[in-house]
Amino acid sequence: MALTKNKKVLDFVEAGAELAQPDEIVWITGDLGQLDELRKEAVKSGELIKLNQSILPDCYLHRTKVNDVARVEDRTFICTKSREDAGPVNYWMDPKQAYELASEIARGSMKGRKMYVIPYSMGVVGSPFARYGIEVTDSIYVVLNMAIMTRVGANVLKAIGPDGDFIKGFHAKCNVDAENRYIMHFPEDNTIISVNSAYGGNVLLGKKCFALRIASYLGKNEGWMAEHMLILGVTFPDGTKKYVAAAFPSACGKTNLAMLVPPKHYREKGYKIECVGDDIAWIRVGADGRLWAVNPENGFFGVAPGTNDHSNPNALAATKRGTIFTNVALDTDNMTVWWEGLNDDLPEHCIDWTGKPWDRTKFNKKDKSTCAAHPNSRFTAPAKNCPCISPEFDSKEGVPLSAIIFGGRRATTTPLVYQSRDWNHGVFVGSAMSSETTAAATGATGVLRHDPMAMKPFAGYHMGDYFQHWIDMGKAIKNPPKIFNVNWFRQDEDGNFIWPGFGDNMRVLEWILKRCDDAVDAEETAIGYVPRPQDIDLDELDYEIAPGHKFTQDDLKAILAVDKKRWAAEAEELESYYKNTIKTRIPAELTECLEKLKENCKN
Repeated sequence: MALTKNKKVLDFVEAGAELAQPDEIVWITGDLGQLDELRKEAVKSGELIKLNQSILPDCYLHRTKVNDVARVEDRTFICTKSREDAGPVNYWMDPKQAYELASEIARGSMKGRKMYVIPYSMGVVGSPFARYGIEVTDSIYVVLNMAIMTRVGANVLKAIGPDGDFIKGFHAKCNVDAENRYIMHFPEDNTIISVNSAYGGNVLLGKKCFALRIASYLGKNEGWMAEHMLILGVTFPDGTKKYVAAAFPSACGKTNLAMLVPPKHYREKGYKIECVGDDIAWIRVGADGRLWAVNPENGFFGVAPGTNDHSNPNALAATKRGTIFTNVALDTDNMTVWWEGLNDDLPEHCIDWTGKPWDRTKFNKKDKSTCAAHPNSRFTAPAKNCPCISPEFDSKEGVPLSAIIFGGRRATTTPLVYQSRDWNHGVFVGSAMSSETTAAATGATGVLRHDPMAMKPFAGYHMGDYFQHWIDMGKAIKNPPKIFNVNWFRQDEDGNFIWPGFGDNMRVLEWILKRCDDAVDAEETAIGYVPRPQDIDLDELDYEIAPGHKFTQDDLKAILAVDKKRWAAEAEELESYYKNTIKTRIPAELTECLEKLKENCKN
């Protein structure tokens, strides 16, 4: 029975049912009893495996098909009337063609299945930040994951009201056919369609699809920002709290920073880190002229391999209850989960992520094909499980940002941390974000993978217009946060990481926040403001870069140095990226920053 009289909602659900022809329509109320019945049904069908409830209460394992294990960027389309509006870094499809193609693929695909109607909120229901969506799907896995990742229930329909609008999301598993897999976004129609996938990143339509691709387009038109950013709070010994948003491409330490555990001497002084969000930030200008941010999600969709008690104890703790694991290994001795990097104890009796027995004697760290868990295996965990979750997590107003941080993985060139000169220069720094590939991965070192603001796969419109929106937002902010860039990944000549990273990144974070209060000085360089080495706290830092080589202040000086020759080459490379990749609509302010960088590197 329908839970709303909103004709737009009812028409959307009816159209989806008419196309896919399910045997039954089930409205998701958010009721715990209903969700529990769905879990039982999924266990009975084999879609979920129930784990040891005394060790991992309310936790389950799910396996996808082997052809459906990650986001598929080349099958992800922005469908705008004008190809130019989608921009040069997105795949584009004509909306008419896309609707026809999706309809052809999905027609009759839910025969013999149920269609679930999921009303969900991105953000706290009733918050000024909140936006609402309806996803229809034939996957219990999607229902249960959306119930973790978003705020699901009948109260969302009440918030939409009798005539309110919402983001329309249609998902059909179909045959999970990789050749006919499409994830389509229609920003001009507030619509998302996903067919022939059952992997979370392609089918949890509230996540990247809505919260970034569609929301970034909404933000451009409505004067706010949807960003691929963590949000963390720092409590100082005197009780003062400051908040930071930070954008990192994949494999650059984003989740670890979001849930950072400060070094012991910081904790003893009373410093504390609180996680507001690990992945997405929606940001608006507040009445006080500052930027205020919320995490629109309700859970974590994290990468399992490498997560352990050392790398990220808070993330691991978040998975201990009410979590759905995807494509990790099953330790059959105790019916718990395992993945590479969890610990050094390879399970003796184990089923790998494909459902086959795993032989630990054949495991080779360098050969991914021998892994028990898929390298992109995931956990979907309630955010409130996290020991360091912020008390502001459910705030309807959000938190005020003191700083915005950009970062990438660079073996050379980019210093440990530097500060932009002003907002526009900070936008320039974000637009230049990139990570450096290694010889092992590409056959050549120094190859840059550009990912402006970590939004290359997620901006729902032209990247040049996205840059312009950042510039325009700067004009609307009376008290803007300061913008910084970090690089935890500088290496020595032997490929050893020079900076320890992980919890020791607190030392850099402290300097950043001191700069926001003008409480510490800095040295002006060709690229911006760099710390004086004596202003980075190295107390009790016990890190060995290589056997017999402990980190010293001289090493710190080396990774804070700005090499003008390298940066002159960087400027040339960035100019080529602007001209050959972004091509058009680049704001004049960024071109001016580029010219200034080139000029600064001459002297």
